[in-house]
Amino acid sequence: MTSPRFPFLVLSLLATASLVAGADVPSLRRHGTATQLIVDGAPFLIRGGELSNSHGEPDYLRASWPKLKALNLNTIVTPVYWDVIEPTEGKFDFATVDGLLADARTNDLRLVLLWFGSWKNSVSCYVPAWVKTDTARFPRARSSTGQALEILTPFAATNRDTDARAFAALMRHLRDTDAVHTVILVQVENEIGMIPEARDRHPAADAAFAAPVPPELMKYLEAHRETLAPELHDRWVAAAAHTSGTWSEVFGDGVATSEIFMAWAFGRYVEVVAQAGRAEYPLPLYVNAALIRPAYQPGQYPSAGPLPHLIDVWRAAAPTIDFISPDIYFPNFIEWADRYTRSGNPLFIPEALRSPDAAVNNLYAFGAGNGIGFAPFGIEAVGEPAASLLKMSNDLIRQLTPLITAHQGRGTMTALLPPAAEQRQPHAVAFGGLALSATYERLESPGLADGVINEAGDRSTSRALLPAGAIVIQLGPDEFLFGGIGVTVTFAAPAPGTPQIGILNCEEGRYFDGHWQHLRWLNGDQTHQGRHIRLEPGRWAIQRVRLYRYQ
Repeated sequence: MTSPRFPFLVLSLLATASLVAGADVPSLRRHGTATQLIVDGAPFLIRGGELSNSHGEPDYLRASWPKLKALNLNTIVTPVYWDVIEPTEGKFDFATVDGLLADARTNDLRLVLLWFGSWKNSVSCYVPAWVKTDTARFPRARSSTGQALEILTPFAATNRDTDARAFAALMRHLRDTDAVHTVILVQVENEIGMIPEARDRHPAADAAFAAPVPPELMKYLEAHRETLAPELHDRWVAAAAHTSGTWSEVFGDGVATSEIFMAWAFGRYVEVVAQAGRAEYPLPLYVNAALIRPAYQPGQYPSAGPLPHLIDVWRAAAPTIDFISPDIYFPNFIEWADRYTRSGNPLFIPEALRSPDAAVNNLYAFGAGNGIGFAPFGIEAVGEPAASLLKMSNDLIRQLTPLITAHQGRGTMTALLPPAAEQRQPHAVAFGGLALSATYERLESPGLADGVINEAGDRSTSRALLPAGAIVIQLGPDEFLFGGIGVTVTFAAPAPGTPQIGILNCEEGRYFDGHWQHLRWLNGDQTHQGRHIRLEPGRWAIQRVRLYRYQ
């Protein structure tokens, strides 16, 4: 727990312990190499869905609760709007928050609150009218031509402190009214970033850019030189790894340096806001990021947000923040999920594309990423077939939660997803001392014998394209659980010349209250006469397989 790879997590956990020793406030806890969210004293996996931006008002949302409940969710991710809760400066109205809390409790669901404060998708569109209209008191970021942007500059203390006061009021209200801990996480701001240029050109920003890099950041770089994100490390080293100097002297010239500079500025702003909230109520806090389109440069996307190549800047700038999160809308889901865990960052995906593939992407987040949770965006509007697939996938996660949480961070769990959209060759995975070979069927079964793989590669356009993926848990030596859809797996020894691997038995079943319930033994056609295990396309299943070795 004292690993330097978790500096901001460690500081936040210590702060939480000192403020509420013995209390059952939701918290984060290390489990092996993973981090778990603890709710009511037990590990909690967020089977979530995020509401659309304007769907978070109780009277408007109320009609959607039955649909949300039917998706087998246990958590709703919902915005809280600064302009709504503080319509007049210093006078707070928490009616919307209270309505969300009451309705969530009625439906036995938890909440993750998104603080739409100074920035939402880079822009300051949710700040109150009295902030928007007083640009002298609440200055804006500026472009290189001096034009004011619809973005509060992070270089103005008044902007920061006014946001911090409102966020503290929200957290204080939760502390006083949410004794049952309906709210389990809080996101500070939303998709922070600088656009359409790489850095703010407000006079205060220009002065800060010309000044020395703050000693707090330099000390962090020196202390964590060997574990820095490669992009940051390489840029620093390429500029001669100076231990002091201006931003250009330490990191070189260019838009990448501008992005590092802005990441520090945003992070320091967020730290003040987060500290104010944490002092009132020590719920876990995180920040989220809009990701980068291929080949885009800083300024073409919301630059300087909590992106993986900037994680060290954010850790140094905002130690009160517990982790950073990706909003994944791009098809390279595996790549982004892996980048957000590579330095020990806990994985929570608060926004994801609500496509049919969301139903297997969550398996990857939990199985391979040891994730805290997964939440498709615009969940109240999810349609078919994505809704039915997500419902069944969430039921599978619900059944497996005790196993998943027990195996997180132990190296005994992974997940299988197609590495590419048109994966033709078998997907080779080394796991549990074996060589697994996985193939993925994304079409409904073409009417072959029960259990037989679609060896002809039938890709008829008359059938729906389905997701394919599985979570894999090693239950013991040569004993594995596979849960998912559309995956066929064969087993081999890791090296030639060693005994061959056979299927001793395979059974399908379900978990009820953590206990395995056998449904049927699988053999013959179902295992292709002992050649493989198969999770059929179009049908979610859990199978437990025991292997044996022979020569």
